[in-house]
Amino acid sequence: MAISLIPANRKMKGQKVSTQGDNTVVKGSILVKRGFAHMQKHGVIMDVTNVEQAQIAEEAGAVAVMVLDKLPYDVRKAGGVARTAGVKTIEEIMNAVSIPIMAKCRIGHYSEAKMLETCGVDMIDESEVLTPADEENHIWKWEFTTPFVNGAKNLGEALRRIEEGASMIRTKGEPGTGNVVEAVNHIRKLNKEIRLLKAAYLDNDYQEIIKLARDYRFYEVASK
Repeated sequence: MAISLIPANRKMKGQKVSTQGDNTVVKGSILVKRGFAHMQKHGVIMDVTNVEQAQIAEEAGAVAVMVLDKLPYDVRKAGGVARTAGVKTIEEIMNAVSIPIMAKCRIGHYSEAKMLETCGVDMIDESEVLTPADEENHIWKWEFTTPFVNGAKNLGEALRRIEEGASMIRTKGEPGTGNVVEAVNHIRKLNKEIRLLKAAYLDNDYQEIIKLARDYRFYEVASK
């Protein structure tokens, strides 16, 4: 499957260009961000809270680990405010395993995301599992060099996150319950809407495209 580079002409503050001898090094490009996300496809990303769990996940064949302060079940049980994992925990896990390290930040919490990027994580999950910092706005992810993953329940939500700069989309489900039916419903709905959008794209049915994608600018992203 090809990696979509649309919108490749977007100005991205997070893209860093440097030179090493005769070579030009580009970090944070759309190709690098979406390419990394594509590498996680069909793999298992395990939630972990400490080094021991991360090592077990790596030995079991996980393609990456997601570092949390608490597991979703514990977050739901404890209540209160759920924040991103501590820097010390993230760095200990980064030094202990060789697979990619991801970490969650709160929705809309720019400073938490910047902290995770500074720590050197491979991907940031702007997650609804944690307590939102902003109930209306998500982080503008084009300003980051590190790729982002976001959750979505349908195509419209997925496209809004892509517009904000998300490199990967996952389903939301019902975290902390062990009940996967919501995640199954979300992925079925998302795939159905993508199929409908592809059919509308091939038929040049722009009214249907606008209805499904909510914004005509995104039809090429979703239809590929």
